[in-house]
Amino acid sequence: MKIIAQHYPWTAMLVACLLQACSAADPQPADSAVEAKGKTMQNVFDNPENLRVIFHPRADNRPDDTHDITIKIDDDVSLAGRLFKNENESPLVLFFHGNGEIASDYNDIAGFYGQLGLSLLIVDFRGYGKSDGTPTVTTLLADARQVFDQMPAFLETNNLKPARLYVMGRSLGSASALEIATHAGNGIAGLIIESGFAYPAQLVERLGGHVGDVKNETGTDGALGALGKIAAITVPTLIIHGERDWIIPITDAQALHYHSGATNKTLVQVPGAGHNDLLWRGQQQYFYALKAFTAP
Repeated sequence: MKIIAQHYPWTAMLVACLLQACSAADPQPADSAVEAKGKTMQNVFDNPENLRVIFHPRADNRPDDTHDITIKIDDDVSLAGRLFKNENESPLVLFFHGNGEIASDYNDIAGFYGQLGLSLLIVDFRGYGKSDGTPTVTTLLADARQVFDQMPAFLETNNLKPARLYVMGRSLGSASALEIATHAGNGIAGLIIESGFAYPAQLVERLGGHVGDVKNETGTDGALGALGKIAAITVPTLIIHGERDWIIPITDAQALHYHSGATNKTLVQVPGAGHNDLLWRGQQQYFYALKAFTAP
């Protein structure tokens, strides 16, 4: 049983929308100790027991069409995705989805981004959709940085000159978005987090994985350290979260907002919405917030 698998039933929802740790043996300098602790946490998240609850990949077997894109990561791995272009100079949202979704799940919802004057680029994780490889936490973060670093070449190839570039992540995809925002600095216009987590170790254990004694009492949780990362991010930040989300509680969103280093930061709490029905129950708040956040 997939405990955290996410897949929006887009068609029905759109109708509704339209109607309405370090080794103790060898002492290390402080910086090396911090780096080693991050690697330890990262390795813990990558053990098979935890990977089974973090990732739920599925293939996309539909025929290719004009929206399909690929981004080469290395000689053996390319990530696939979907590009929904608006105007060539329209602001672009680089989007990373949840752990049970694939890019083509957003075929219908992409039109709503277009109505806001936005282009939408959704990138699948390794092993998802038409992407190569097998997903791990380590590759999730490294691939996110690589995708961003390849954006100039990607935009040129696709004849895009976006006025602004935003990075957005939903649920598991929030880890990718935070990684890029930390890496890019002022190279992006803003960060958008939908149903994102602040405490990854607690989340993994809640879902049936095991992190154990390696948990970081500060909540930074090594390489997945959402709170530590968002504290260093100063670009405008929008956080959207359902108040009845039992998978990732609203308190995670509140913690992300509190620790955010941005002066311009907004938390949108959607009453009655859970983890997988956020858009359905809060479509007006959701799109109003996106429109306001991405306006010039």
